[in-house]
Amino acid sequence: MERLQKVIANSGYCSRRKAEELISQGKVKVNDEIVTEMGLKVSNKDDIVVEGKHLTNSEKCYYLLYKPEKVISSTKDEHNRKTVVDIIGCSEKIYPIGRLDYDTTGILLLTNDGELTDILAHPRNNVPKTYVAKINTILTKEEVLKIKKGIVIDNRITKPDYFKVKKVNKDNNVSTVELVITEGRNHIVKNIFKELGYKVLKLKRVTYGFLTLDGLKKGEYRKLSIKEVKILYAYKNGQNKRDC
Repeated sequence: MERLQKVIANSGYCSRRKAEELISQGKVKVNDEIVTEMGLKVSNKDDIVVEGKHLTNSEKCYYLLYKPEKVISSTKDEHNRKTVVDIIGCSEKIYPIGRLDYDTTGILLLTNDGELTDILAHPRNNVPKTYVAKINTILTKEEVLKIKKGIVIDNRITKPDYFKVKKVNKDNNVSTVELVITEGRNHIVKNIFKELGYKVLKLKRVTYGFLTLDGLKKGEYRKLSIKEVKILYAYKNGQNKRDC
């Protein structure tokens, strides 16, 4: 017997947080009865229906994609633009963990494992992501120090775990910087420089936890190994102390 929201997440239908939302909205039935309260325990003998669809146990899938530009980090797009799910074409219902902007490239994980999605997405687990950004300025020492101390965005301090200026081009007045972020807020890297009055011209996520883009070109992907999945699970409650 397991909690209903966990069973829904483990089926690959959605993350556990999303499952809890659907339950509270009355969109989940167990044995033809609507369930709206958390904590109900179910077994594999129970008939579970989510948003009118009968739950089935799907094979767990885990992919690492080198996301190219002009691709949506979603399962579908109302404007019929290409999505990351279209690139992989998995027979199971998979979805991206988090997102990268339309014009951002780099590592993106896709799965149908709701429990792992919750682990990697939850702020308390501090999963590090490394970004390389090209910005339209040459930062002063004071600005670099300000970024390292933390930038206030939406009334919250955002402080990179690591920040370094990798390269400057004085002729074009641009810089390439590297930073490590454990936060999961949308547009976080772009907003750091926006607060300083600058624009990110190019952005790439080069690591996700211990995972890298080694061996992949833009638009290519690979399956994660069982060992890699186990290491990702170890980020739960800070168990994984690996550097990114």
